[in-house]
Amino acid sequence: MKLIDTHAHLYTEEFRYDLASVVARAKEAGVEKVLLPNIDETTIDKAKAAEAQYPGFFYSMMGLHPTSVRSGWEQQLDTIYEALLRGNYVAVGEIGIDLYWDSSLQTAQTDVFEEQLTWSIEKDLPVSIHFRNATKEVIRSIKRTGQEKLRGVFHSFGGTVDELEAILELKNFCIGINGVLTFKNSGLAKTLRNCPHDRVILETDAPYLAPVPFRGKRNETSYLSHILTSLADVWEISPEEAAGITTNNAKELFGFDNDKYKF
Repeated sequence: MKLIDTHAHLYTEEFRYDLASVVARAKEAGVEKVLLPNIDETTIDKAKAAEAQYPGFFYSMMGLHPTSVRSGWEQQLDTIYEALLRGNYVAVGEIGIDLYWDSSLQTAQTDVFEEQLTWSIEKDLPVSIHFRNATKEVIRSIKRTGQEKLRGVFHSFGGTVDELEAILELKNFCIGINGVLTFKNSGLAKTLRNCPHDRVILETDAPYLAPVPFRGKRNETSYLSHILTSLADVWEISPEEAAGITTNNAKELFGFDNDKYKF
């Protein structure tokens, strides 16, 4: 059984002292690849260093997270774009709009998001989208920028049936499912019951959102197996079948079925 953790921040301080053990446990759990979304200009070197330490296992994305957008974001974007041009990346991410913590920078976040969407078209890369309390706003930006030319994942989906249906109308986009699925009162299991299987990929978002029975603790990639089991239960199929489906979906979205990422 092979798995891909399509979204994990394993280069952050939370893993500074035991990354080797975290990687070993992930491999024991059947994980063959982990995708590392960037946060801002301060994390570029950290993510690339982790990727260099575990080549063929870690794969980096490049982007500016919406909650990192600040006054003077043009310089931030210049730094991120230069890094994107210099390196090899599997996606533009983590990018998007976040209206949960602070809506005062919505205009700036939207401008930053849409600029990065144009990069994904330019570089022919998928996008990993953060959309907390901003599903409608993110979809509007995608449509303005050119939904036919864009593809990617709505990371950490935990929304309603209506939100799922709105996302599924974007034919080139899927949803990323993490530990929220295991939370008793999330309602996500019911939402996903009739979701097309070919539109779902798995993620942990480590060190955040650890699944039950580890909720409240530091999350790590090996816990992906618990998310897989929950999804298999929802779909009423075996974990092996669910693993095959979601891994193939991730390989197709991020281009792992070709020779693009032999670096």
